[in-house]
Amino acid sequence: MQEEKNFQIRFSVLNFTLLMQEDVVLPERKEVVIRGGIGDMLLKQYCIRDAKCDTCDFTDSCIMQNFMYAKYKKKPDFVTTGESMGYVISAEGKKTSYRQGERLYFSLTLFGNIIAYLNPVVQAVHLLGQCGIGEKRAKYQIEKIQNRRGKAILEDGSIYYKNYLIELLGDYVEERKQQIKADYFEQTCKIIFSSPLAVKYKSEFIKEFDSRAILNSVARRIYMLECFEGREESEKKFLDCFPVIAEQKIITYDTQRYSSRTKQHMPLKGIAGEIKLEQITEEMLDYLLAGEITHIGKNTRFGFGKYRVTEVG
Repeated sequence: MQEEKNFQIRFSVLNFTLLMQEDVVLPERKEVVIRGGIGDMLLKQYCIRDAKCDTCDFTDSCIMQNFMYAKYKKKPDFVTTGESMGYVISAEGKKTSYRQGERLYFSLTLFGNIIAYLNPVVQAVHLLGQCGIGEKRAKYQIEKIQNRRGKAILEDGSIYYKNYLIELLGDYVEERKQQIKADYFEQTCKIIFSSPLAVKYKSEFIKEFDSRAILNSVARRIYMLECFEGREESEKKFLDCFPVIAEQKIITYDTQRYSSRTKQHMPLKGIAGEIKLEQITEEMLDYLLAGEITHIGKNTRFGFGKYRVTEVG
């Protein structure tokens, strides 16, 4: 059985439905536009220092900084950047062109204390819709926001806090194990990576799926979120045996994003596709199911590392 302590991580899923009021063309990685827009709107709403973040004396109290670049309660020794563990974002499908009246779907999963920022985040997405997205600043309305179970958090302009579902990762893992009827060891499963995976193994980003790299990436992600929550846990290491990859299909992904913060283009590379794994232990399956919520690898803030475990048997 899983050790409960490894999965006591709080999370909440916000599923947004945006109704486009104007035609718009967006990049395939719509998450980049949405994330950047949320950050800009948080600055627009709350900044009192003209967006001069590097010299600001209110950084510790800044909502934008505390959301976009939330600090660890217990910082891992290997973390050298300011990347936030507070959220992951994911936009649906590869569609890039939206006509007036069409809907754009994306989800935002919040972790730990960042869950408390529901209202500022909703206001930021609302304000972004008024300012517009894409090169032509196409406007949209938030049609609704739903929790992971499909209940309305926001609908018809009203927020229903009673439906703001705050969950524990361990409970999600148990729920998923019941769904896929996982009740024995040494199983097989299929994993579908619906967004690019950017994971390093032996100091290089993998160009084909590797079960050791995937499992240890999930384990590291869980450990980092435990540190984000301030939990005193050790990092799980899968060192000895690993699932066998019986089949894999790979789609290579290579593009760039423009960072308004650093004023330069930055690469976004990874692999998507699917794999079939054999000889999976219950502990491995627990971690893989947890990773469905946390996403794994680099650039999860831009929609990377999303996958789903299917066909367990």
